[in-house]
Parts: sequence; C-alpha cells; structure tokens
Amino acid sequence: MSAPDLLLVSDRVIPIGGEPGPGAVAVRDGRIAAVLRREEVEGARGEGTEVHDVGARPVLPGFVDPHAHAEVACRASYGTIDCRAPECSTVEEVLEALREGLDADRPEGWLVGQANLFFDRKLREGRLPTREELDRVSRDVPIALRAGGHVTVLNTAALADAGIDRAYEPPAHSITGKPIVERDAGGEPTGVVKEMDNSLPLPRETAETIEAAIETGIQRLFTRNGVTTIGEISETVAGIETMDRLAAAGRLGTRMRVYLWSPGTLRLEQACEWRAHISLGAGEDLVRIQGVKLFSDGGYSAASAAVKQPYVHVEGCHCGDIALSETDVASALERTRDAGLQLAIHANGDRAQDWLCGVIEGAGGAPDGRLRTRIEHAGNFMPDPAAPELWRRAGILPVPQPVFIYTFGDYFEDYLGEYGTRGRFPFRRLLAEGWRISGSSDVWVGSEREATNPMFSVWCCVARESYAGNVIDPAEAVDVLQALRMHTLDAAHAIGEDDERGSIEPGKAADLVVLDRDPLSSATGDLRTIAASEVYLGGRRVL
Repeated sequence: MSAPDLLLVSDRVIPIGGEPGPGAVAVRDGRIAAVLRREEVEGARGEGTEVHDVGARPVLPGFVDPHAHAEVACRASYGTIDCRAPECSTVEEVLEALREGLDADRPEGWLVGQANLFFDRKLREGRLPTREELDRVSRDVPIALRAGGHVTVLNTAALADAGIDRAYEPPAHSITGKPIVERDAGGEPTGVVKEMDNSLPLPRETAETIEAAIETGIQRLFTRNGVTTIGEISETVAGIETMDRLAAAGRLGTRMRVYLWSPGTLRLEQACEWRAHISLGAGEDLVRIQGVKLFSDGGYSAASAAVKQPYVHVEGCHCGDIALSETDVASALERTRDAGLQLAIHANGDRAQDWLCGVIEGAGGAPDGRLRTRIEHAGNFMPDPAAPELWRRAGILPVPQPVFIYTFGDYFEDYLGEYGTRGRFPFRRLLAEGWRISGSSDVWVGSEREATNPMFSVWCCVARESYAGNVIDPAEAVDVLQALRMHTLDAAHAIGEDDERGSIEPGKAADLVVLDRDPLSSATGDLRTIAASEVYLGGRRVL
C-alpha cells in the first residue's frame, strides 16, 4: 500500500458488516485504502501522512439519509416563525410566537409559522388554532401556520390573498395528494387547508437568502449530525443549483443525491430530460440527479393517506384518495428507466401501497439492478402481514422512517381505531424476512427538532418511544448494530450506492464520522444524545 494521506486511529472502529474493534482507517486520495490493526499504524505511516488518534471515540461510516427534504427544511428553519411543540404547548403560546414574529424586523408579505406534524394532538387543547385566533394576531397580514406540510391553517387575510372563498374549488391534484379546503356548516372556509401548500402564494426567498439558508441549514441539520450523503427530494431548480455551487466551492459538507419532485420541481418529461433544465458543475461525486419522486396519496395528519379502513375522526366513510392513475405510474416507470433514473413514489396508506404494487407488477415489475423502484413509507404501517409478498412480486424497495415512531406512532389508533394498532413499524420482522430496511428523516416543515440526527433515529429503532412517552410495539425493536446498519449500509442501498459508501471497506469513499461515545456500549436512553465530534467527506474534515 502506498503511504496514506490520513490514518484515523481509534480504540473502536465500527465498520458495519465486520467486527468492531481497535484499529485504523487508512485514507488516500479521498478513498479508504485499508483498514488496519492498531499495531500496523506505524508501519503504514509515510512522510506526509497525518496520524489522528481519536482514542476511545468510535469511528463509523458516514450516515446516509436516503429521504430528506433538505432545501425545504433549511428554508423553513431560516425564514419562518418556530411554533413547534413542546416549546409552544398551547394555542396562546403559538399566537404569542406569531405576534413576536410579526413585531420583528421582517420583509413585507405573509407571516409563516412552522408547527409540528399532528399539531392538533401535541397542543394541550387537542386542536389546531382557528382562523379567528390567527386573526387576533393580525387581520391585515396574511398568516399561514404550516403544521407539518400536509395541513395549514390560514387567517382571513391569507384566505383572501389566496382567493379561497365560498365559491373556491380546489385543484383536482397537488404535488402532495388531493387538496382539501375545510368548510363550516354554512359553506365558509374554516381556514384549514390540506395538501395545498404549493398552491398558496407563500413568500419566496431571494437567491441570496436561499444560499444562506442552505449553507447554514445543511451544516446545522445534517453535517453536525454526521450525515455525509443525502437523498434530497427537490423543492426548486434554484435550490438544486445552489447546492451544486456550494458543493463545488467546498462549502456544502455533504453529498447530494437529488430526486426531482414531479410535478413540484419539474414535470415528469422535464425531469427525465433534466440536463435541459438544470445546470450542474460540482461533479457527480458530490451532486447527482439520482431519480424522480411522485406522490400517490397524502399524509396521515391530513387524513389523506389512502387506507383500507375509514378514518374514525372524519365524518362519513373517508379512506383518503389515490392521486395517481395507472397510466401515470406506468409512464413514470418507463420514462425513468429509459433515462437511467430511480423512481421513488410516496405511498403512506396501506391501500395506496397495495394498489401501487399491483400497478407496478402489472406493468412488468420494477426495473432490476442498482436503482430499484422505491415505495416511500412502506414499512411504517403494515396492518396486513401479507404486504411484503406484494412488494416482492412488484420488485420494489420499501423505504420507511423510524423517526415517525416518535412523531406519530401513538396517533394511528386515534385516526384509524383498533385497525391503527396493527403492524406499526415492524422492523424486526422485516429484517428477519431478509428485507434491507433503511432509516431516513423525511425532514420537512414541522419535523421534530432531532429528526435529522441519525442517532435519534437509531434510538427510535431501539427504544420505540413515542412523543407521548409510550413504547410502540416493543417486540419489533432491533438492536443497536442493526439500527446503525439501517442508517449507513442499508441506507446507501436505498439510493443504489452501497458499493460506494455505507461501510468502512477498502475502495469505498472515505466518508467517516467520529462519535463522542460508543453507541454499542451506551444505555438505550443515551443513544439519542450521542453526537458527532468529527466528520470527514472524502477524507476531508468538514466538522
């Protein structure tokens, strides 16, 4: 072996896929050249080799987040008023936070608040703030309280600015599902709208503020938590190109694998011919257009996930709606395959997932090879034990989100009754059946503050504790090493790059994280507080 550029030495190298133990990772030209025993370090040192001994702190492969809305999260944390529980635990505290934001030095236009998913369950009153309560903050400034990206509450001025009145008819489809405008008994809009955020005239940042939001947000939300590769569900072309410029300048701190949101960012045909619409220069090693993302249904918090049993808190026999047609799915399969892109389809509800698998199977199945078709959120709620057989027949890859155990594990039962207690995040069973299950944040507007920390997600896999402190189906807990693999090697598999990253092996990219404590010897309750103390991207230290 030629002399390495860096020898990263530790009492505890956790390679993922091999036995943890003392040793050193030799890095040359941005790649892992060898994994050595401690006693081999001096013999491997060259004249220009940096030897960095981190002692008892463990070294792991960099974490991979295969499903995130990084641009959305960066912009939300940069340009909105934070109204999330538990810091805002009552309606009055939410209104006070909005008042403070209104009084602050802010640009003209809408005032936007960021609230949690299932905000109605997390506030002490057990309901969302009303239009009339938002009017107490201002009747002149349009106010939107975005509760997780699927549900938004508008004040009277915002309804008027958006043109939502008694006669308003929502579009048949939005980029996140079927839009809904809630109305009172007299037909007047209540202020609650669902799956409509991209139809609202919300404020847009300038190129300068987008760059500042992304650079600071990626560092705070991802790099500081040891995430070295992000499967980014795109928001705007400007955001993608901004990430690319930052990466080219060495200022991004992570690799981006971009899934073009269709039709949110580009129409399907444009996404498959993305080079005519997006300009990239950082190099595919750093920023790559990896795939296309579609939505087949909405979210549970909006009661718009397509499920097999009616929502118990909604009048009538309401089971959500499927927003795509069979033709839409078949066309997307064919176009993305021909373009060499991975297709990822959001399907929250069990009915949407089963329907989607049937359509994919009927269209000839998912493409074989590295970029397998993904069903986002498959594995979160699986009341029918036979569902994985449909996944196999369709040839899809399930992509669940362990952080949702905490975010809304309790609320399946609230929304779906006894049916909602079946098959919640059955990770141990799926792993036993041979599925490669990944962990991802799905960070968006209103995500929990720890959502982008993979160690928080690891804690969710092991502890299975909800926001309310309940333990959700403890028999489905996995061990710490399995959970770490879900957020490294198997997360890299979800984006088709487990040959490049996700484990410490010779030839792979030297994307590495040094943690402040060893998760394999930590108490379960301490897992979520373990922090990244150093992060390396291609052998270059970025934290």
